[in-house]
This record gives sequence, structure tokens and C-alpha cells, in this order.
Amino acid sequence: MYDEARQALGLPARPAPARPRPGFAARLRAATRTDHDAGEQSAYMSALAGGRLGRDEYAVLVTQLYLLYDVLEQAADRMRSDEVASAFDLPGFRRRDALRADLAFFHGPRWAEQVRPTAATRRYLDRLREVCFDWPGGFVAHHYTRYLGDLSGGQVIAARLVRAYGLTDGHGVRFYRFEGRPKALKDRYRALLDTAPWDEAEQARIIDEVKVAYRLNTELNAELDAALGSAPRMGPAA
Repeated sequence: MYDEARQALGLPARPAPARPRPGFAARLRAATRTDHDAGEQSAYMSALAGGRLGRDEYAVLVTQLYLLYDVLEQAADRMRSDEVASAFDLPGFRRRDALRADLAFFHGPRWAEQVRPTAATRRYLDRLREVCFDWPGGFVAHHYTRYLGDLSGGQVIAARLVRAYGLTDGHGVRFYRFEGRPKALKDRYRALLDTAPWDEAEQARIIDEVKVAYRLNTELNAELDAALGSAPRMGPAA
């Protein structure tokens, strides 16, 4: 009625209320969606999600993830003195011990002898060492890419691996077992992104680094694709 009265008096209509700007978590996700999706378009990841990998083929990924998380969690130790970056190292998030348990399950007590980085993993590790130990935003960029991604898709993958390999008692899939409800953890993480005191320039720099992280992950997946194509195929339970 108020707007109709203004119109009758020949007054301009009230401007529409401005929509609140999305938080940084939503902007980060939107700005890197294409980069994220590129990494998902992988024969290896499709076979993993479908439970079609042999155990040895899946163990290759576990090995590479262990190397990546090992360096990321060394960086998390370095970031303990940074009030903003250290907040993202949520209780129960760390994956290194879980990956060690999974490697012991697949390779036995001498699992460390099987840990060798691929060429793509070496490039990924080089970047982590370059930006995650002295730049808090770089640490968060790579932390976000790995932990939130594996938390989001990992629950479905774990269920399919359990069925494909006949796993019991969490053996072989401890990497995907986070403490706490996944949605609550993701909501907490996104709230940290939204409230971090980064200015526009630093947010843009973090977005760019997340894109780098997705590119490195895509290169690793491509390498796994190539290995999958050259290896003799076997059933999941082999």
C-alpha cells in the first residue's frame, strides 16, 4: 500500500533492498567449482566411486594421500602459533594416523617400503612445502581442498569400498572415518572461512591457490588414470 501511495503522488518507487553478499565460503566454492569438477572427471575416480578398483589399485591412492596429508599435517603443526590458520585444524580432522592404519591393512607391517610418490605427487608436495608453512592463507587453501573434499565425498566412497572388498570393523577405510557428523564439521569449517579476517586481496589470493590445489589434484588423478589403463584389470575382491 505504501508503494501504491508513492506511485499515486508521482514519487519514485523505493529501491529494492540490497541482497546480502554471500559469505567467503560460498564465494570460494562458486569461484572454484569448474576446477573441482575437472578433477572429478577421471576414470580412476569413477572406478573408485563405483567400487570397481582392485585392492592393489586402490592402495596406490592411499599411498599418495598419505604423503600429501603427512606434509599438510606437518604444516598444521607449524601453523599452531597463527590464531586464524590454526582454527581450521579441527579436533578429529587429522588423517595421517588413519592412513597409516589403512596402509598397514593393505601392505602389512612393512607398508613404509611401499610409499613412493608419483611424479604428480612430487609436484604437489613441492607446492605444499612452498606455500603451507609460511603463508597461513596458502595453508588454509590446501587444507580446505583436501579435508573438506575428502569429508564431503568420502562417506559414499567408504561405503562402496566396504561392499566391494568385504571389509569389516573399519579396516582399510579408516581414512574416511572422521570424528563427528560430517555436516556439522563442514558447517563449522565454512563458518571459519566466513569469519576469517582476510581482506579482499587475500581472499582472491586464497581462491587462486585453491585453483592451484585442484589442478595438482587433477594431475595426480590423470596419472592414476594412466596407470589404471596400463595395468591388468582385476575384480574388486582380487
